[in-house]
Amino acid sequence: MHKVSEPGRDTRAATHEVRNQATPLENHNLYRGDTALMEAVAREQAGWAQDDLCRYGAVCGDPEVIQWGFEANEQLPRFDSHDRFGHRVDEVVYHPSYHRLMAMALREGLHAAPWNAPGPGAHVARAAKYYLHSQVEAAHCCPITMTFAAVPSLRLTPAIAEQWLPKVLACDYNPRNTSAEHKPALTLGMGMTEKQGGSDVRANTTSARPAGSDALGAAYELVGHKWFLSAPMCDAFLMLAQAPEGLSCFLVPRWRRDGDRNAVQIQRLKDKLGNRANASSEVELRGAEGWLIGEAGRGVPAITEMVAMTRFDCMLGSSAAQHQAVIQAVHHAHQRKAFGKTLIEQPLMRNVLADLQLEAEGSLALTMRMARALDHADNPHEKALIRLGTAVGKYWICKRTPGHSYEAMECIGGNGVIENCIMPRLYREAPINAIWEGSGNVQALDVLRALDKNPATLEAWWQEIQPWAQPHTPLSRAVDALKEAFADTQQREFRARYLVDQLALVMQGALLLRTGNDRVAEAFIRSRLGNTGDRHYGTLPTGLAIEELLQRADPRPDE
Repeated sequence: MHKVSEPGRDTRAATHEVRNQATPLENHNLYRGDTALMEAVAREQAGWAQDDLCRYGAVCGDPEVIQWGFEANEQLPRFDSHDRFGHRVDEVVYHPSYHRLMAMALREGLHAAPWNAPGPGAHVARAAKYYLHSQVEAAHCCPITMTFAAVPSLRLTPAIAEQWLPKVLACDYNPRNTSAEHKPALTLGMGMTEKQGGSDVRANTTSARPAGSDALGAAYELVGHKWFLSAPMCDAFLMLAQAPEGLSCFLVPRWRRDGDRNAVQIQRLKDKLGNRANASSEVELRGAEGWLIGEAGRGVPAITEMVAMTRFDCMLGSSAAQHQAVIQAVHHAHQRKAFGKTLIEQPLMRNVLADLQLEAEGSLALTMRMARALDHADNPHEKALIRLGTAVGKYWICKRTPGHSYEAMECIGGNGVIENCIMPRLYREAPINAIWEGSGNVQALDVLRALDKNPATLEAWWQEIQPWAQPHTPLSRAVDALKEAFADTQQREFRARYLVDQLALVMQGALLLRTGNDRVAEAFIRSRLGNTGDRHYGTLPTGLAIEELLQRADPRPDE
């Protein structure tokens, strides 16, 4: 018998029913859903911050806040060199959501909390909150990091610190294009890179001519060009230039104290692969006013105070990106079905997802251990860990993230490459931290330089690992092999990447053992140490704690 259709209903529309599609990952608590982060916060002396982090985890999972991240990337910054009357303005116009994210970060103290309230766990708590925040949108974190990292450098010149730090450390945000005197809070950037030198900052040609002294100290006029100046709407920048005494560091504001614009002229914005919500520019310095930071002729040591902190935040941001990529993939796998089962039930997919979670566990363990070291930087052992750990961690974690983001994207499939999914943004963002603040080769060579300058630095690394490297275990064998590799001084620079790879892996293995979760540590060590060949994600050996890793990767553990 022929079935009669309901009046007014077009049965052909049934082809448009949406089935077997995952829902957006939102309305969840980004902190409560991250077991590894909660454990790290408690372990590294910041348990007192748990309630605040739980509050902020809910904020970062709010759909409106997540949407701000999309909007800030869809509507890219626009450069206006002049106003409609022909006056030079050098202004970068951002989408309002960029400013919302900036205000959110600064009011939470992501640029200032450990400086305003130092003590046990201060850097750890700040790192945990930054880790949550950057998963919403990473690009605007660049000026947050630079403002945070500039504080130790500014303190090298007390007169400048006295005048500038109160507003730099203020937990407020004012995006107006006006002088520092008229703003309650300030952000800072830096300009080191020049087109002829890149990472070789000693090849910089920007000149600094003495212009007398004033209340802030030695004043100079800077003439030259900066090839990369990120976040050009910051209120001032730390810059390197050649003074008569040699390469020196200067604080260069966007506005002069007499109320005129400083001679820092933006030439264009860079059209970048990633980090697109954050403007990066080329600038000309045409007699720009600046003040000496630290000693004349010692610009590299002065700005190194800043670079060490920016490298730590690169570790932190890349670790956060790994976590966000994993939870997106796991959330999808819990809902998507194929061949009669959800993806999370498929053995090979379980292998891939567990492997991605292992990577994120190792990255977070190393990053948060370095955060605790920052809280105790006066201790010689902790200071040595920071010196080596920021270079090793920046190299390894940031370099692992692009492949990690891609693999998570592949878990999601076709939907993962569509621009209204967060995965394309994570994938484009992933190489940025690996390249900026010193590329892989720069970091590897910096490790060798640190060891040449102070061989005892490496001893701190072994001391941190030794309690967990029990004899005749894979970790102890890997440590012994690495010590032999360091004892061989032949072609050490040629082998630098291998040495740093292994430094990262043995430390991550030891730190995961230190957490007390032997099953996660065993999975990491068995899959990462002793395997000198290249491996793809999803090649874990059998017999590991796959179910536990997948539970730790679940962003909604209570559902």
